[in-house]
Amino acid sequence: MGLRLARRESPVRGGQVLAFAVGLLAALVVGAALLAMSGHAPIEVYRSMFDAALGSPRGWSATLTRAVPLGLAGLAVAIAGSMGLWNIGAEGQIIAGAIGGAWVARLAPDLAGPALIPLMLLAAVAGGAALALGPAIARARLGVNEIITTLMLNEVAIRIVRYLVNGPWKDPDGNNFPVAPVLPEQSGLPTLFERSNIGVVIAAVVVIGVGWYAARSTWGYELRIAGSSERAAEYVGISLKAKLFSVLVVSGAIAGLAGGIELTGSSTRLVEGVANGYGFAGIIVAALALMRPSGVAAVAIAFGAVQIGGESIQTQGVPSAISNLLQALILFGALAAAVWVNYRVVRTGRSVEGGAGSAAAAGAGA
Repeated sequence: MGLRLARRESPVRGGQVLAFAVGLLAALVVGAALLAMSGHAPIEVYRSMFDAALGSPRGWSATLTRAVPLGLAGLAVAIAGSMGLWNIGAEGQIIAGAIGGAWVARLAPDLAGPALIPLMLLAAVAGGAALALGPAIARARLGVNEIITTLMLNEVAIRIVRYLVNGPWKDPDGNNFPVAPVLPEQSGLPTLFERSNIGVVIAAVVVIGVGWYAARSTWGYELRIAGSSERAAEYVGISLKAKLFSVLVVSGAIAGLAGGIELTGSSTRLVEGVANGYGFAGIIVAALALMRPSGVAAVAIAFGAVQIGGESIQTQGVPSAISNLLQALILFGALAAAVWVNYRVVRTGRSVEGGAGSAAAAGAGA
């Protein structure tokens, strides 16, 4: 007798929320044990994390600001994941988007803000899409694995921005630091409240809009069909090449928008670390959302709160490693819960009677 996993006929109702809740609970329990072993009071630490991230308007502004790039990067990964693809290049696409936005600001530094900001964001979208264009063509036309190409282009984007801020775009008044000149004052996104800016609204519209469109439109339906079975997609007349190409380019464009919002919202100039790891964190957000665009917004806010809270407790002497461990534990806990949502444990092996009968038959044959 043994055990194996069998896919459920239909996932557990509310499984997406349940998976994240289970992952969060498991992370908090294990994190409490780690905090206690390191000599810190878990309840006090968790209270401080909550206050810093969600306990005040200032905390909410920090959390929502952090959720913007996390949500857009997570959406970029999730929209590709809805077709069974993995865009590992969101980090580079964020950088490409920031480069595109900075380029527009250099071309038209005297343009009024209401015109300059939209142009910078459109250039950011184009930059992210352009970096995803190569992997999209390679996957759709040549069958090249998108994981390899998108991952490799991260390094290309990093080297391009490094070249720019150390070379032709280097700020002559930057005390020899590798930074581009300060952006025009009118290029900054308007403030929403406290430290957050209108980028929160832009990201919310994009995440909710794309999530709704992917869930309700023919395009989103065809993505899910193609992701579940290429043969079924071909049978109903879905063009796999067109879908592969479009979803990867859209994925890159969304990640590029994250770079544009970071540049016009949180940054005052282009720097090497403009992506700040958000592209890779977006993979975690998408995984926690079970690759469903509709769940990205809530996960991004929750994950942003964990990051902001984790950074705040470092001032109390709590090691930064514990904050990182909490994030990893949430991921592993949620993924383990997601397995339970979609699979059930069943017994395998021969019965006692079947085993005895087989043994008897074997003896008779001998």
